[in-house]
Amino acid sequence: MFREGRRRSSGSLETYLRRTPGDGGPRIGVVVPRHGHTIVDRNRLRRRLRELLRTEWLAAARDREPGVDLLVRARRSAYDRTFPELRAELDDCVETFGSPVPASGSTGC
Repeated sequence: MFREGRRRSSGSLETYLRRTPGDGGPRIGVVVPRHGHTIVDRNRLRRRLRELLRTEWLAAARDREPGVDLLVRARRSAYDRTFPELRAELDDCVETFGSPVPASGSTGC
């Protein structure tokens, strides 16, 4: 997935967006680094990102482009961000995608 579609990054997040080959709905994924943090910290960050994606991105994606995958990869600095800061960074990353997603197999950025 990291080689297909489009990629955007901010201070503590990287987002990857690509069109899916099937007619299924939009899917999301979250990758959180584990080095130097407890499982409690990792789960908290993962839950925060999933909640932001579920409430803000997933509903909009169902209406606009149902066949897309969005992967959010957090960097170590994401552990130090507050919920509003994560929301702002995620909004910046996702909004910059703007135009329609290229078909699977083509490279972006």
